Parts: sequence; C-alpha cells; structure tokens
Amino acid sequence: MNSDKKLTTASGITVSDNQNSLSAGPRGPLLLQDFHLIEKLQHFNRERIPERVVHAKGSGAYGQFIVTNDIKKYTKAKIFEAIGKITEIFVRFSTVGGEKGSADTERDPRGFAIRFYTEEGNWDLVGNNTPMFFIKDPIKFPDFVHTQKRCPKSNLKSPEMMFDFWSKAPESLHQVTMLFSNRGTPDGYRHMDGFGSHTFSLINAEGSLYYVKWHLKTQQGIKNLTATRAAELAGIDPDYAQRDLFETIERGDFPKWKLMLQIATEKELLDWEKRTGWNPFDLTKVWPHADFPRLDVGMIELNKNPDNYYSHVEQVGFSPANLVPGMGYSPDKMLQGRLFAYHDAQLYRLGANHQQLSVNSPRCPVHNQQRDGLMALHNGADNLNYDPVISEQNYSSGKVSEEATIALSGEIGRYDFRNKEDDYTQAGNLFRLLSTSEKIDLCNNLACPLSQVSPSVLKRQLYHFDQADKSYGQGVREALKNINPNILT
Repeated sequence: MNSDKKLTTASGITVSDNQNSLSAGPRGPLLLQDFHLIEKLQHFNRERIPERVVHAKGSGAYGQFIVTNDIKKYTKAKIFEAIGKITEIFVRFSTVGGEKGSADTERDPRGFAIRFYTEEGNWDLVGNNTPMFFIKDPIKFPDFVHTQKRCPKSNLKSPEMMFDFWSKAPESLHQVTMLFSNRGTPDGYRHMDGFGSHTFSLINAEGSLYYVKWHLKTQQGIKNLTATRAAELAGIDPDYAQRDLFETIERGDFPKWKLMLQIATEKELLDWEKRTGWNPFDLTKVWPHADFPRLDVGMIELNKNPDNYYSHVEQVGFSPANLVPGMGYSPDKMLQGRLFAYHDAQLYRLGANHQQLSVNSPRCPVHNQQRDGLMALHNGADNLNYDPVISEQNYSSGKVSEEATIALSGEIGRYDFRNKEDDYTQAGNLFRLLSTSEKIDLCNNLACPLSQVSPSVLKRQLYHFDQADKSYGQGVREALKNINPNILT
C-alpha cells in the first residue's frame, strides 16, 4: 500500500489502528463499539459466494476476437460485419466435476466459455473441450453430476456411482471414450480445442436460418498428459493449468485459437438424419467433418490477465441464453435446459443484479425496467420502471430484430428414445480413430476405476464397449486382468 493512502472502512472512514482491537484495559474484553473490528470480521465471514456446483475451479483472461473471413451471408450479427473487426472478449477455462481446491490435472472435461462484448450485447459461447456430452436430456443432468461428486455417505469420489450411471445410459459411451482417452487430461488449457458443443442457429439479413456448431482450434497444438504424469502434477503442482495460462500471458506469449463453424440448412440436416439415423440436435453426437466441413471465421487471442481473480474469474456469470441479433437456438434438448439453468445459477450465486458487475456488464447501453435488489449499482436513475404505452424516452420495447421461425409439430409427451437410437457407432468410430498406443492408454485408464466397481456394473459397461467395437471391449478386459487376473471370473 502506498504510504500516502490512508486505510479506511468500507464507508470511507479513516481507520486509526488496524493492528490492535479496542479493549477495556490491556487485558480486558473487547468492546462492541470497535466498528472496524466488527466490519472486518463480518466481511471476512462473507468473502465467499456459493461455489459453482460444476466448473468450480477455473482460470480466466481477457483478449480479443478478430474477424478473418466473411460470413455475412449466414448472419446479420454485427460482430461479423467486416473482416478485421475486433471485439473484446473474456474467456474462462475450468475443470467440471472437481471442487475449487481440486487439481487442474484430474481426469475431467474442461469448460471453455467465451464472452464476446459486442455492440449489440454480450454473446456467451459456453462450451467444453469436447464436441459431445454424456446425456441428451437435461432432466438427467442433476443425477449425472451427483455421480461425479462425492458419495453422500462416505464423502469420497465413487467409481461405482459413476459407472453405475454410465452403464445404464449407453448414450454416454461416446463422451466416456473421449474422457478416458488422453484427451481427458489435457496439458493445461492452452493445448486443447474448444467446442460450443450444442447446435445453434444463425439468421441472415433476409431472415434465412442456418444451423451451426462452433469450434475453437488451438494454435498451440494439441498436447495431453498421460495418466501417470497427470497424477504426478496433481501432487507437485495442483494449479498447473492456471499457472501455465497466467505466466504465459504475463510474458507476452499470447495463446490463440481459430474460431470455426460447421453450417447446414434444415433440409441438409434432415437428409443427413435419414441417411445416418442420427438426430443432428442430439448432444451425444457430433457432425462428422466429412459431412459438414469447418469454415474459418476468425481468431481469438488472450492477451491480458485480470488484475483481480475474484472480481473477474470468480464473479463472471455466463449463460448460453446470451445471444445477439443474428443468432438463435435449436431444438437441442440439452441447450433448452441450459438456457434456464445457467442464468438461474448466476441469480443464486451472484444475485439479481450480477450483470452490473464489471466482468458481466455489456459494453453497450442497457435500457430495461429492472430495479432494486441487492447490489443495484446502476438502478435506472429517474427512468420509469414499467413499459409505458406512449414513451418520450429514447428507447423502445418494439422489435429490434426479427427472429427466424422454427416449425414445431407433435403431441406433448415424455418421449423415451432409449433402445431406439444408435448410441454406439460414433463411440466406435472415435475408438477406431485412435492409434494403437492411444487405445492401450484408453483401456488402461478405464480399467483402473472399473476394477473398483461391482460385478453387475462391470458387466453392463463391458457390454457397451463390445457394442461399440469388439476390440474395445477386449482391450478393457485385458487391462482389467493386468490389475486382477480373477476379476472376470
């Protein structure tokens, strides 16, 4: 602290002594009137907001996005209106299942969330380092996350819980295969790709709709850790990924990713679904690059570390519902669930006015009728808190942009597609893409937790491996026998 700056209370009142409490005599009891002591202890007790249920431990940085290719024929979003246009961004990387104090190198998907501060509002691309996910219906999400957390009885992580769930949800096999490959332990955040994962949509100036999947291709090259090295780093440097990202940016070696997209019309997706049998809006599936080639859009660069971790990385609140004009959603059920869940999580963690915090605040004017609540930093001044029939104010609630229409059909119901959809082919394709050594690593990585589960769970899970590829199941069996020769008898 600079010597010319006087320590004050939060109300700006100068603190006379920050080392000694006010007491009745040298050894007497403390006095309630020592407001500085009381305020200091009260604030200390409230320094932590609720931890994120998922993505609790993360790292973040500011940077920029620059447009490198023209995609105006697909979208009217102003962020893409000119090649060379630059937009400020904030990126938060994270592990998913671990607590805030967990190791960066644990086997886990990695969150990859980007906020684009556009002149039309914040666009949040909230994804992972994998193009698929474990489930296709959000009603299963709380159950899935519970299996990745601690057992309520023992307070220990439980392979039995994890594989009990996965073995009863064959749709998870695609993501499980990627998770237990070496991609499940990336070498820091800089050496992994990112994906929006869901199917989104773009709308052009004529109102035409296109479905898209967003991709982020690392320009540092893909690097992964072996299970052995990941475990070593968890003990030596549990903050390995955060340290690597922070120190790399500090020395001016700014990491970059190429922003790309896959794009298709509704007819193209319908034709593809008829040919393959795969629902293009199913989050457990991917769009093969051979069917939907990736197009370059632009480049993101991270070039500034936050000056305060809590203010920026901990208090950032993303939501996939944050899309700007020229963008839209899709019938992806998981996306539909996340549109509610993410914003609701921020209301719980950060409060009703969390968008007013610096890292969440749009870089464009905001006009609404939201007033009051905790931490109302900007409370609308003397503007009306309702939408008048006739207004002399300089903004309107009339239509700002047209949204593309999506035809809906069918009867309301809870549709069960288990045993009716192909949950194995894409998982098998991923397995067959791996090199021989990568297949061995995958099987060994799976065998370790599977050696700790009950016989019934193991039997169900081995069945799924066999359905994806016979050699997949055989490889896991051989790895299990290396751990316990009698495990399959």
